[in-house]
Amino acid sequence: MASVRSCVSVKSAVSPVSYRSTRAAGAAGVSGTLRVRSPSLALGVDGGCASSSGRGSVVISGGGGLGLLGGDGPRIIRRGGGREVLAMCSASFDGVRPAAGAAAVASSAVQPVPAAFPERAKVVALVAAIMLLCNADRVVMSVAVVPLSAQYGWSSSFVGIVQSSFLWGYVFSSMVGGALADKYGGKKVMAGAAALWSLATILTPWAASRSTIMLLAVRALFGLAEGVAFPTMSTFLPKWFPTHERATAVGISMGGFHLGNVISFLATPIIMPYIGLSGTFVFFASLGYLWLSVWMLNVESDPLDSRTISKSELQLILAGRTGSKVQGSKFPSLRELFSKTEFLAITLANVVNNWGYFVLLSWMPVYFKTVYNVNLKQAAWFSAIPWAVMAMSGYVAGASADFLIKSGFSIGPVRKIMQSIGFMGPCVSLLCLRFAQTPSVAAVLMTIALSLSSFSQAGYFCNIQDIAPKYAGSLHGMTNGIGTVAAIVSTIGTGYFVQWLGSFQAFLTLTAALYFSATVFYNIYATGDLIFD
Repeated sequence: MASVRSCVSVKSAVSPVSYRSTRAAGAAGVSGTLRVRSPSLALGVDGGCASSSGRGSVVISGGGGLGLLGGDGPRIIRRGGGREVLAMCSASFDGVRPAAGAAAVASSAVQPVPAAFPERAKVVALVAAIMLLCNADRVVMSVAVVPLSAQYGWSSSFVGIVQSSFLWGYVFSSMVGGALADKYGGKKVMAGAAALWSLATILTPWAASRSTIMLLAVRALFGLAEGVAFPTMSTFLPKWFPTHERATAVGISMGGFHLGNVISFLATPIIMPYIGLSGTFVFFASLGYLWLSVWMLNVESDPLDSRTISKSELQLILAGRTGSKVQGSKFPSLRELFSKTEFLAITLANVVNNWGYFVLLSWMPVYFKTVYNVNLKQAAWFSAIPWAVMAMSGYVAGASADFLIKSGFSIGPVRKIMQSIGFMGPCVSLLCLRFAQTPSVAAVLMTIALSLSSFSQAGYFCNIQDIAPKYAGSLHGMTNGIGTVAAIVSTIGTGYFVQWLGSFQAFLTLTAALYFSATVFYNIYATGDLIFD
């Protein structure tokens, strides 16, 4: 039985204060609740706080915060004995108006730390924003390629080459992006990448008007800059979020990424007639530079370097970091990495995820126009709906995974459940696509495929942080680079399949078979245990 004792002395400006301490049943470390009753109070905190199984704590705290991320409310810090003790218990005030409580705390000799909007909420919002722009800038080309191919007379196979040229640079930078973020910090690397890919976005229509070689070079530069985004995010988020919030943070960030599809698919055909093809690219690029100015002034690579984070939030983050870091340990060799089936399971999952994702990303507007003969605006709408649902389902997946982990489930089985949903959902949906007779039915099936595939974000994507937290950025970059090679093959291969066979279905069936095979392999060999320390 844990008890809360001698919590606080409260001095009343009007009348004596009666207070009572309550006993909290439970295991050691469970905080009790203090209730203070008075019609009008002026508080002064001068006593020792609750002691629960020898664990010092301070009494006044609130339940505010950002619900999505489990934000902590205001905390009172007590300094004594040469160390700081952060609040661990909660207090509720009966009959005290919020203004009176706020004034009382402000006048207290103990400094309050406001946490109505946790610093990590601001961080994940900015990460989600840049991931949105990252994908929006990609999708502009997926829509613009239709009028560009008509203007310059490109064949289906050449359209596939143009679409894949983005991946030529992407494959190299994704390999080293994580290592750069690990060494120089996610703030600088993400900022430099955003500045460069925004420049390449501006140059794309100009390059297309010059020559195909110039266009392919600019698109490769664009991919080179965007390739660092995912491994940088994989390095950045674990520094700011404890383990039990990590999948939710990834879900929110990836929700922004998928919303980039929606915004770009819908906005591009609408604004293009008014500002032109070049103006559309400039518009999206300018948003990147606007984000850059906010990012550089408000975010640090590590919460330890933040000047605005509360001490209670910092303690929460540091306490939730996983993995025992051995100082001076060397990065595992390639032989050691690929001798571990747990790492191979993540790599294969990344390969198959990239294969299917880029087929749908690059070819969905062309698919609806070719198979169902819809115009560009209609194709954009049918293409946007699945990504909108995917943005929401990605958050649901992350929150569900975190809930299961906090409820006591082992990390490994949770990752396998999420990954199975993320692969078998699109597998079945793509097989059913051959029976769709209308664009509406096809859009429903695409929506199911993409929304369920977002569960992979709480599967293999987070799994690399479980098995190798120290090298998460570098290893994510490596696996993503290998997956990008598969994306190049699938993007170009789709174009040749359509040109040779006159149908998308054969390639979609092949993709479904890969989803099934990867699901089996992942469930056999994946783990949530620490492998590389």
